[in-house]
Amino acid sequence: MSESLDDVDDDARLPRRIDWGLWRRLLVHVRPHLRVVLGLVTCGIALAMIDIGFPLLTRTVIDAITASERPDVDAVRWVAWAWGGAVLAFGALIWALIVLAGRLASSVSHDLRRAGFARLQELSFSYFDRRPVGWLVSRLTSDCDRIANLLPWFSLDLVWGPSLALGIAVAMLTIDAKLALVVLLIVPPLVLVSLVFQRRMLQSSRLLRRANSRITASIGEAVMGVRTTKSFAREAAALEEFSGLVDESRMHALRNAIQGAVFLPIVSTLGAIGVGLALWQGGVRIDGDLSLGTLVAFMQFAALFHSPIEDVARRLADLQGAQAAAERVQGLLDTAPEIGDAPQVLDAIARAKADGGAVIDGGRRDIAEVEFRGVWFAYGDGPWVLRGVDLHAARGQTIALVGETGGGKTTVVSLLARFYEPTRGEILLDGVEQRARSLEWLQSSIGVVLQTPHLFSGTILENIRYGRDGATDDEVTAAARLAHADEFITRLPEGYTTAVGEGGARLSTGQRQLVALARAILADPQILILDEATSSVDTETEALIQAGIARVLAGRIAFVVAHRLSTIRAADRILVVDDGRIVESGTHDELVGRGGHYARLHRRNFATALA
Repeated sequence: MSESLDDVDDDARLPRRIDWGLWRRLLVHVRPHLRVVLGLVTCGIALAMIDIGFPLLTRTVIDAITASERPDVDAVRWVAWAWGGAVLAFGALIWALIVLAGRLASSVSHDLRRAGFARLQELSFSYFDRRPVGWLVSRLTSDCDRIANLLPWFSLDLVWGPSLALGIAVAMLTIDAKLALVVLLIVPPLVLVSLVFQRRMLQSSRLLRRANSRITASIGEAVMGVRTTKSFAREAAALEEFSGLVDESRMHALRNAIQGAVFLPIVSTLGAIGVGLALWQGGVRIDGDLSLGTLVAFMQFAALFHSPIEDVARRLADLQGAQAAAERVQGLLDTAPEIGDAPQVLDAIARAKADGGAVIDGGRRDIAEVEFRGVWFAYGDGPWVLRGVDLHAARGQTIALVGETGGGKTTVVSLLARFYEPTRGEILLDGVEQRARSLEWLQSSIGVVLQTPHLFSGTILENIRYGRDGATDDEVTAAARLAHADEFITRLPEGYTTAVGEGGARLSTGQRQLVALARAILADPQILILDEATSSVDTETEALIQAGIARVLAGRIAFVVAHRLSTIRAADRILVVDDGRIVESGTHDELVGRGGHYARLHRRNFATALA
């Protein structure tokens, strides 16, 4: 099990350097909120000026008191008012920063998630074949949050830190250049220590996050597989493996804590050295050309100098640490759909919309025939799944596809629905090549009922209406009656308003199949695809589904994929698919009489039924 957890978090394999080009591309999602960004920048600069102002006010008040035997009361009073105003302004700016940063973070997170979800809706089925659900979910949740929460504070510190450091340096050099150069001796070691330790702390925190991710995944697997663990008496082995993960997490946590415990005292020590340098050099000159207020101000400046350097180093480390999330989110946004409308189709759609039409061909129309011509197909660089398939289906016909598992039956109907595209050959609808049609037009003309249909959280009524948005309650009920779903729905205490639960968990498999069939019927498809739609239900429910199907096939083209031969006995034509080829074609009686591949399947099916 541990091997399956190795790639839970690829954060530990990030490059050492920040990819600034990647972050510039992500800033596109910040541009719509430039007013908020400008507010953050303004607040950051204002905060830096106030931070610089406090030591200057301290200098003024001390010199006003010590410059002569009689203190300058007016100067002290002025400084008191200025100090109070600075404190109030500082508090107001902090409040504004929190509000603006929160607004920017939530806005960027919203935009990233919306853009990511929109792209997921556009991507082809092949993309989802290669990506687990958890991977996709984390792109739109934790990764987007990590980027959105970093960008506001990075923008702020990128302005506040350099502004404060530059302001302190300018203030010190203006007041006393000689003393300033002595105090600034601490800057190079401060920068070096901050960069070295932040990089090491970043690496240990990455390893810690990776270890914690593996712990989370291990707990999930353990809870989901607890019956299997107990069945094979593997509790001790599971505990030992989990203990190893926890020990690894503790090791990385201790290392990260030790690094932090060493880093902070070093930074504080360097700050104290700066204060000491100011005190030493200033003490030598205190009776000469250096005032006491200037010495105290320099000591405060020296103590303050490490803050901007430390904060910028920390933000750069955070930026590098979030680079994995940035790469994954931007990678999703950059992914182009493998299947889409051809340029000429897009031009036709644009002209149709300009002329007031909705879609290509001026709207939906009946599909009279479907034809496959020499269709070959392979998933990526894999072996051929279909090899030169030819078939023809006309309106009112039901075509059944049977054969061994992996023979290519589902691939045929997936190509028809244009979930994938042929590697070779072509698929024609009424004599027009499939790719010359609008993808939306095609898929809105096809209804699909899968072996394991997905129901969305909500009510039965909402799930059936998913087939045609805006359908009335009467139209939903009529579709349910045609599918023979109305019978079980009306027996439920809440009827059509019954909540189905996540994925339809509150309904049986057969009930979910009937709801899915009603949803497909409501969509009023010209082509109906049933892919193993009755393989997981009992014979009574199968009879109901078949009765529902028989009532809606009139005037449509239907493709039925099934292992149970009882499901397809009444089909107009049965195609036997084996190793990617159609090896037999005919009615049930014709194929049984030939004694070939279908006859063997029929005998095996019959023997299984008797058993």
